[in-house]
Amino acid sequence: MGVRSSRLTKRLPIEKALGIRFGGEQLYVWAFTHRSYAYENGGLPTNERLEFLGDAVLGLVITDIIYRAFPDLPEGHLAKLRAATVNMNVLADVARELGVGDAVRLGRGEELSGGRDKSSILADTLEAVLGAIYLDKGLTRAAALIRRLFQARVMEAAGRGAALDYKTSLQELAASNLGGMPFYSIEEEGPDHAKRFTATVSVAGTSYGTGKGRSKKEAEQQAAQEAFESLAASRMVTGTGDAGQTDVVPAEQ
Repeated sequence: MGVRSSRLTKRLPIEKALGIRFGGEQLYVWAFTHRSYAYENGGLPTNERLEFLGDAVLGLVITDIIYRAFPDLPEGHLAKLRAATVNMNVLADVARELGVGDAVRLGRGEELSGGRDKSSILADTLEAVLGAIYLDKGLTRAAALIRRLFQARVMEAAGRGAALDYKTSLQELAASNLGGMPFYSIEEEGPDHAKRFTATVSVAGTSYGTGKGRSKKEAEQQAAQEAFESLAASRMVTGTGDAGQTDVVPAEQ
């Protein structure tokens, strides 16, 4: 009884955040069972099959949002915008807002190494939850939840030009206007289970941006974003051409 009460105590906040009450305890437990917990408890079912399903449901709904919202955007840019929205970092941010980390069931090793705030675990668990909601409530309810959680992020990404990957965008900008390619230097600090990375991006020996993150990739993206936005502000990035190249014109004096 004590175990069940503890489980239900954790269950209610996440369901309130989602705005959906799961129909059965078993599906909830399955959705939040990370493989580390399953392996340490006799090989219980993990949430990986639900994650696989939820990834497909999420991809379908996000693609539908983008397709309908941007009828004139070519396929290549649609794909970039989707990638800017459906990725580990965005999913992890959504999961943190919902409190997914407090509900996931982890093994002792993952628990001790800060697994409740690991972006990969949070993103995977969110996909598993979406898969569970799809099975429990159907596509209409799952799609409505995904739209509530992600539609504003899609529009924000489109508004700041993030249909382009920042590293790719910066590379194009640097090659065409600065006569060189971006170079990223990385510094790391902290213990192995909680490392933080700082990236500095430079072109032809000049530093243009820095970024921090839980991974080298995240730090590099943050640095590339800072550099791209700084250069865009000073040189007026006006849009993208048919071939996906960034058009840059000198700022008016």
